[in-house]
Amino acid sequence: MSHRILIVDDSAIIRHSLRTCIEHNTPWEVCGEAENGKLAVQKVKELCPDVVILDWQMPVMNGIEAAREITAIAPSTTMLMITMHDSGSLAQHAHAVGIKEVLSKTDGVAEHLIESLGNVWVNTRS
Repeated sequence: MSHRILIVDDSAIIRHSLRTCIEHNTPWEVCGEAENGKLAVQKVKELCPDVVILDWQMPVMNGIEAAREITAIAPSTTMLMITMHDSGSLAQHAHAVGIKEVLSKTDGVAEHLIESLGNVWVNTRS
C-alpha cells in the first residue's frame, strides 16, 4: 500500500529535492506540491494525502497556520515540518497544532525525512 505525500515549500528547488528523495528512497507517492500554506489547505481538500510535509516560513500562510487548518479538515493526516529555524519554541507550537515532527533543513534533512516517513509507515500499520 503506497501512501500519498503533499510537499509544501515556497522554494521550487526544495520541493524538487524532497520529491526526488522520497521517490528514490521510499515506496510512497508524491501526489502534489504547493508553494504556500493557503494552497496546501486547498490541495489537502482535493488530494487527501496521508502525509503533508510543511515548511514553516512561507508567503500567504505559514506552516503553523496551514497545519492548524489541515488538522481541522483532515485530522488523520500526518504532518511533518521542515525549517531553517529549528528551535524548541517552534517545535512546541508545531506539536500543539498537530505536527508530529520538526526537522531541520540544515541537519541532513533527507536522512531524517526518510527515517520520519518510515516511522509514519510503521505507526499507520499498527
